Amino acid sequence: MKPPRQPRHAKGPQPGKRAIGGNKPARFDPPRFDKAPARERTRAPRPTPHIEAKPEQRSESESAPKPRVLARREGVLPAEKLPVILEVAPNEDYALLDSGAGEKLEQYGPYRIVRPEGQAIWQRALPAHEWDNVDAIFTGDTDEEGMGRWRFPKAALGETWPMKHDGIDYLGRFTSFRHVGVFPEQASHWNFMAEQIARARRPVKVLNLFGYTGLASLVAARAGAEVTHVDASKKAIGWARENQEMAGLGQKPIRWIIDDAVKFAEREARRGSAYDIILFDPPAYGRGPKGEVWQLFEDLPALADTCRQILTPKPLAVVLTAYSIRSSFFAIHALMRDTFAGMGGLMESGELVIREKSAGRALSTSLFSRWIA
Repeated sequence: MKPPRQPRHAKGPQPGKRAIGGNKPARFDPPRFDKAPARERTRAPRPTPHIEAKPEQRSESESAPKPRVLARREGVLPAEKLPVILEVAPNEDYALLDSGAGEKLEQYGPYRIVRPEGQAIWQRALPAHEWDNVDAIFTGDTDEEGMGRWRFPKAALGETWPMKHDGIDYLGRFTSFRHVGVFPEQASHWNFMAEQIARARRPVKVLNLFGYTGLASLVAARAGAEVTHVDASKKAIGWARENQEMAGLGQKPIRWIIDDAVKFAEREARRGSAYDIILFDPPAYGRGPKGEVWQLFEDLPALADTCRQILTPKPLAVVLTAYSIRSSFFAIHALMRDTFAGMGGLMESGELVIREKSAGRALSTSLFSRWIA
């Protein structure tokens, strides 16, 4: 549930994406939409994509399990490495051109875009004419449908436009909550995940909780993994499947599941299902498809514990990213390190940042913690 990103440290229910199990409330910007409707292509017949039943179609006994009882894990804590700063530099697909005065100037493929950025408390480095020469500006009005929040100074633009990430085609999208279909800072995690899959030299199963529009899932599938992508937003799942088609990865094994991320993970634990890599990027606040309420600090410990339970005997990694919270990465680092006590490995925690092209400043976007076996 990744809804619109708002100031990264203030939250409430948001439209669009991952909340509890799929709509993710605003990070510093709204939810991420990794992709948009793919264009029709002529290709050989392929298996029908698997989309699991919605939560409301499940039996009452399955959908209402007893609350998870937590106890501190015994054993030696994983080794730790911190702070770790994972940085994304400007490239031909995406660049943070400049930032300051509460906004950021970005280049997404062919378009220059201005959006609010609460963390940019410094002054702009580029002159005013560079900021005026843009294709789209997020206006910040309160419309939550359509394109009412965007102004197009040069010419009216369609809702979507073609984009690439490391050779993977997808669609950028002007959403009503400030997001544009991708969170570039996540490229550091995507690259890490692809390396883990390649090094394993064996079949790898990846679970992407709060998967949004699916770019992480596509990266994992291209690298050779079998992927399960979970999001409570039907719209986000639709965009993710369109991105799969546009990327030419329709034959790759990806299960698209519309469900509450927490309940899905709990069901997987009861079923005895297991994964080698788990990604979860929960919102600070959100609601599931049946009105379930997610509060990060209250609900994250149980979800992290469940994620540990559904790892394979020889897991590779678990990656947690947290947006829109008033906290230090030390908080989620301590939680994750405690959760994975007795499993060995290394816990890395820190921040995801984007390096600015104009003055070379680093814009912090989110906190993260990842366990590496």
